[in-house]
Amino acid sequence: MIKLYWSPRSRSFSAIWLLEESGLPYERVLTDISTGAQKSPEFLKINPMGKVPALTDGDAQLAEAAAICAYIADRYPETKLAPAATDPKRARYLQWLFFSPSCIEPALIQLFTKLEVPTSTAAWGSAAQVFDVLDAELQKAPWILGDQFSVADIAIGAGLNFAVRVFKMVPPRPSFEAYIGRCVARPAFQRAEKIAAG
Repeated sequence: MIKLYWSPRSRSFSAIWLLEESGLPYERVLTDISTGAQKSPEFLKINPMGKVPALTDGDAQLAEAAAICAYIADRYPETKLAPAATDPKRARYLQWLFFSPSCIEPALIQLFTKLEVPTSTAAWGSAAQVFDVLDAELQKAPWILGDQFSVADIAIGAGLNFAVRVFKMVPPRPSFEAYIGRCVARPAFQRAEKIAAG
């Protein structure tokens, strides 16, 4: 049985959305970060970083939202949440799946802290570049892979929803509003929102 270790109002949202989208049976294990539950010895065995989300699936255990997305999509191909390893779209899917933690999240930290980092040394370039590139990409098709929804959309959609609508750290753009609207309209997103609200 898949077990998702999560906490309300946290980065757990994307993993909850993923599992709701997948249709797979899973158990949610509340790991309330407001009480320090993520620092318990039991939880640190699952994720030594002491962060949620984390997941166990039989003998497999892992953390990091994008890794959880990749794992579920690959381990359970019947969910059709990722292109097959032999599909040429796989390269594009992987690029955008990891764009969220490697570009969107650092860009948000840069905006929040007003941190000045030379674009030549910042792995994400700059916050402006991240959101300009994403804007251009989202103008091309309904989803990252064209008409096909994938876990890359979960990673990008969750991050963009928080950045634009929840925390209002990134000004809305027409492509962002349309894309977030498509994400929010998905029944699995709506179920995940209710769960994640606690």
